[in-house]
Amino acid sequence: MEVKDKVVIVTGAGGGMGKSVVHRFLERGAKVVAVDIDTTSIAELAAIFPGQVLVMEANLTNEKEVAELVRQTVDHFSRVDVLINVAGIAQSAKNIEEVSLKEWEKIMAVNSTALFLTCREVVPFMKEQKKGVIINVASISVERPRPGLNAYIASKGAAVSLTKALAIELAPFHIRVNGINPGPSDTKMLGEFTPAEGDQTATKENTFLKSVPLGELITPEDIAYTALYLSSDQARMITGSIVNVDGGRGL
Repeated sequence: MEVKDKVVIVTGAGGGMGKSVVHRFLERGAKVVAVDIDTTSIAELAAIFPGQVLVMEANLTNEKEVAELVRQTVDHFSRVDVLINVAGIAQSAKNIEEVSLKEWEKIMAVNSTALFLTCREVVPFMKEQKKGVIINVASISVERPRPGLNAYIASKGAAVSLTKALAIELAPFHIRVNGINPGPSDTKMLGEFTPAEGDQTATKENTFLKSVPLGELITPEDIAYTALYLSSDQARMITGSIVNVDGGRGL
């Protein structure tokens, strides 16, 4: 899983999953642009990995800010080799008739429109280089839906469809596009899928954990190592694939 000196943009870098992706790539010598709307939890990275990381604050639903972060990436590191879209938000489980238009639009904006914007901005640079890798993190709920997560599942379904559409569109330019479907993950975000009046701890143990055939929640490192492989030259013939890292949850 050789990624040394590759220039990698990671969105959602301040969350549990994104932070793990950033650290794994930095440890292997990649140059990382760590992006989040709040960079407080990753601000120290520049001191820990001097010259190797650029921490950037950006609203990924704002096309001007997305264009600026990609421009700064190229200005700073001269190119962009890999885009890993980890950023996403959850939905508090509720029936469709209880979902407001505002909530629907926010979930779709962060989980799908932001992917469109980041992909659109990096593709011209990757085409010029005649190579590149894009990885979009979706969700196993697309393949095996759970009641009450209607807007979230729709947004992640869009992420999967966009991934496949771009894979065939960009193949002639040697740009590989793949997705990762995490199963129930041991992160702060997991509790956010619980109904507003629900017990997060009980739901985690009795609902999410028990739904995984291998008997464990997915860890951020599981996703990070999958992203490492898909970004590496060892995965040079993999494109248009959606890799389920779910402990069997999708079966």
